[in-house]
This record gives sequence, C-alpha cells and structure tokens, in this order.
Amino acid sequence: MELHNTNEDVVIAQVNDMFDMFERSGHSENICTCKQCRIDTACYVLNRIEPRYIVSNRGAIRIERNSIENQQRKVDIVVMIHEGIAKINHNKRPSFTHGVKKEEQSVHGMPMFNLPAISGRVFDGTNFAPMTNIDIELLRDDEMVAMVDNNWQNPFHLVEHNEGVFSFWPAPIATNEANVHKMFEFSIKINAQGFDKLNYFFKIPVKSEQKSGATFLRSRTFKLPDMYLFPPGEDSDS
Repeated sequence: MELHNTNEDVVIAQVNDMFDMFERSGHSENICTCKQCRIDTACYVLNRIEPRYIVSNRGAIRIERNSIENQQRKVDIVVMIHEGIAKINHNKRPSFTHGVKKEEQSVHGMPMFNLPAISGRVFDGTNFAPMTNIDIELLRDDEMVAMVDNNWQNPFHLVEHNEGVFSFWPAPIATNEANVHKMFEFSIKINAQGFDKLNYFFKIPVKSEQKSGATFLRSRTFKLPDMYLFPPGEDSDS
C-alpha cells in the first residue's frame, strides 16, 4: 500500500505555473525562479496546509468530485504561494546558486545509481550524552562524497538541537546501464577534540535506475548503528 498526499500535486503544479509566469513576463521585483526557490516555496505552503491522503484511484476520484471545495482550496493555496514567494525571495538560501532557471538545472535522463540518504547518531561514550559542535565527514575512496544539492552538507556540523543525529544524501552517480547491481563502500570519519578519532566503514548495495531519484524518502534512508566517542585511553568495552 502506498499513501499519496494529493495536495503535493496541487501545490507543486501551482508553484511551477506561477514561477513559469514570472520567467515569461519578467517580474518587476526580480523574483528568483530557480529550482531551490521553487522547492522552498512549495515546502512553505505544504507545511501550512492539511495533507489529503489517498490510497487508491477511487480516493482520487472522490476528491475530484468535490469541485467547489477544490476551487476554494486552490484559491487559498495561490494566496499562500504569494506569501511564500515574498518570504523566500527576501531570505534566499545562501548556500545555493540562485538565478539559474529550472530547465537549466534538469538532469539528463541517463541511468543512475540513486544512493539513499544516510543517517546515524553519535554519543559521548563516557556519559551517553549526544555529541555536539563536531564535524562528521562522509568519505568514499578517502575522498569527500558530493551531496545531492547544497541543502545537504559534507562535512555535517553537529549542533545541540540535532541531539546527536547526522545525515547525508550522496549525489546520484551516472552509469551506462540500468538494472545493474553495485556495492558502494563508504566511511564515516569523526575527529573531535578530546576524543579518539573514529572511522566507521560500511557498504550500501544499489541498483542503477533509468532516472535520477530526486525525491527524498525516509523509507529509503540507510540507517547506521549508534556511534560512541571515547577520550584517549578509554576502553569502549568498559
């Protein structure tokens, strides 16, 4: 069984229509229409409206039958999109290259190894408190792994509100053929002041697909076991 939030379809379509209109007309406020600003605007709206889930085509038909309610819902969404555009445009993400149009950011439809997001937790081994204010690196062949976009950082800087949780999403890797199985080897490296260096090695099996997997799914996240840091000379088994 797969759940689907139909409001995602409505919001994303409305956001793209509005940004495409800005691109064609040349908006007087110089609104950025890049992929990231579109995504941020859609997230702004979706976080402020109730989801509408369906599990079958009959559910979709039932929603479409409620035409009056749907019309009002679309009006409310358009108003909220305008509000989101104003906020996002005024506070753009500093880590993303803005000003690039959506079609210039598209990925060519070639086979890809779509790596899952990777997450884990790290604790102080002496008191089991979540670690904070440290950098965590994801490596492959002793080199820093590129992330899917600038919203995902490598190294990951662990701050207090993360409660010891870190996450990475490696960029897709192009290949020549779909449906090919390959084992990817990674390592987590943590070098925190006052603690022994930690290197954790792991493997992820991935099958190449025809298209790039651009959607984050928690169900596809590769979860690592909890990790513990110890001061020099401390025995992790004690």
